[in-house]
Amino acid sequence: MGKAIDIALFLHLLAVAIWVGGMVFASFCLRPALEDLSPQLRLPLVASVFGRFFNWVAGSVLVILGTGGFLLVKFGGGQASWPMHAMAGIGVVMMLIFGHIRFAVFPRIQRAVQAQKWPDGARAVGTMRQLVIINIVLGVVTVGMAVLGRGF
Repeated sequence: MGKAIDIALFLHLLAVAIWVGGMVFASFCLRPALEDLSPQLRLPLVASVFGRFFNWVAGSVLVILGTGGFLLVKFGGGQASWPMHAMAGIGVVMMLIFGHIRFAVFPRIQRAVQAQKWPDGARAVGTMRQLVIINIVLGVVTVGMAVLGRGF
């Protein structure tokens, strides 16, 4: 059973790294680099990049849910330590935020690009950026709990 836990933990951490690392890249590397582009160039690029990235996040979310549930059960289920329950709760909040970005905000960006309504697209990108920053903070807190909460 030890190998199953090791594999689940590896897959869980890999999925977290893809998701949180992708958000950090998008917020602190991609976004500033795109500021010099006109909206006519920037918004289609944002739509294309995030269309691909969101597929990776969706896969990561599925892996995180599956492995996280497995690990929570293996480490005591309802009797697991409070940091494990906190990580699970924060993870669910992050997934709900991602769902809102993917299924509410991102389609507004896509529609704005198709209609060439650049101000509408820019507003939607601004909303997405704020929600991604919230998810970055929640992700970092969750990783911190994973490392610092091991003794509980």
